[in-house]
Amino acid sequence: MTTAGSSGRDEPVETEDIASGESNIKLTETADKGKNGQRTPVKDVAETNGLSTTATTTGNKKKDELGQLYKPGVHVWCKYTGDNSYRDSQIIEVNTLKNGQTNYYVHFVEFNRRMDTWVKSTDILDSSTNPHDPEAKLTSGHGDAVAMLKQKRERRKEGVVEFVEEEYGEHNAMDEASIREHEEVTKVKNVNTLELGRHLIDTWYFSPIPKELYPEGGVPILYMCEFSLDFFRTKRELTRHYKNCKVRHPPGDEIYRDEESNLAVFEVDGAKSKFYSQNLCYLAKFFLDHKTLHFDVDPFLFYVFCEFDEYGYHIFGFFSKEKFSEQGYNLACILTLPSYQRKGYGKFIIEFSYELSKKEKRVGSPEKPLSDLGQVSYRSFWARALLEALQTPAALQQDKLSLIDLACITSIKIEDIILTLNYLGIIKYVGGQHCIYATPEIVTEKLKQFSGRGPRVSTR
Repeated sequence: MTTAGSSGRDEPVETEDIASGESNIKLTETADKGKNGQRTPVKDVAETNGLSTTATTTGNKKKDELGQLYKPGVHVWCKYTGDNSYRDSQIIEVNTLKNGQTNYYVHFVEFNRRMDTWVKSTDILDSSTNPHDPEAKLTSGHGDAVAMLKQKRERRKEGVVEFVEEEYGEHNAMDEASIREHEEVTKVKNVNTLELGRHLIDTWYFSPIPKELYPEGGVPILYMCEFSLDFFRTKRELTRHYKNCKVRHPPGDEIYRDEESNLAVFEVDGAKSKFYSQNLCYLAKFFLDHKTLHFDVDPFLFYVFCEFDEYGYHIFGFFSKEKFSEQGYNLACILTLPSYQRKGYGKFIIEFSYELSKKEKRVGSPEKPLSDLGQVSYRSFWARALLEALQTPAALQQDKLSLIDLACITSIKIEDIILTLNYLGIIKYVGGQHCIYATPEIVTEKLKQFSGRGPRVSTR
């Protein structure tokens, strides 16, 4: 698994393959929703998101107020919430509310599926302004992954050899049929917003939570206890739960604590805390797309990262890993919640996974594929870790430093080391072997690009 965590609209980290399963989850009704922490009436929420318990899905019923009903699959120009410009979009689904208003679930062709959203018909330009063929083919929503797979195979048949850095995209482990099946099943989010503790977070993707939590095809908002990770359909049920809930931290053992930064890490055994572990995976799936849900969480350990204060321990991310990995993976799934992103927590979680590998005296690597955000986070961490290793006194005193030496110092797998040094432009292949070409000055200058902000793991 790898790597999906500001407000709910921040762009995230992620990352990841997931361990998960079914669970008995408590239920409730829909309530108020907030945008970036601001509350709005329930009625506005349902209308804004196109989700309603009285809504009916339609493909060709009565026309809307513009005199035009766009059908699923049609390309239109739609207002993009990021900058209010009109973008090439594809109609995914149509909902007609009880009041007769028609809302559309759209995918913005140039963007990742996490930006898919419900819009009103007033946000769509009239079809006469649409330059696209109404019968245009559907796009995958991920930069046309199917087309990319076909192109790669054609180039292989032609004998074309490319020396490029390997990319672990979200589709690499999937064939064309799997991609299409996945996108059909998960094409529309079943929950628009998640309330978790003090944060209202816009979800990015469909999560296979139990159907009874969204019996009418989708809910505008779902509530979650940040301590026990119970799900609820109404604010009233969540409030009642909090009155009786005595839990203020994740289950398992607290294995790390930093009083200066108020951070703590808990190790949770999936076999001992199944309900919590399963719900952790459901939570992650709202922010990770092409990741596998393992219904048996017993083989996994979950490392839950929290900020703590006088009210308790507030989860901001986690990673999981197999207790015994034949491939030597030190991480299966990684997620930083969107409401906690841009704080450097993603690299903190990654660094922690490698510190565990150092204690185990092993090299490790994350499971592939990584999400787009996971790739960015890992590349940044690997670059920083390797450049810091090249600056150590032991490294500076050696005439030659092998890749094995770097692997021993950092616990990073040699394949990942080569990719990262190649990305940094400080490795060459000469005489049948890889050689690092970088003066101390070059290393220092490049390290400035990856110093970044955020906490570091204390090994004291």
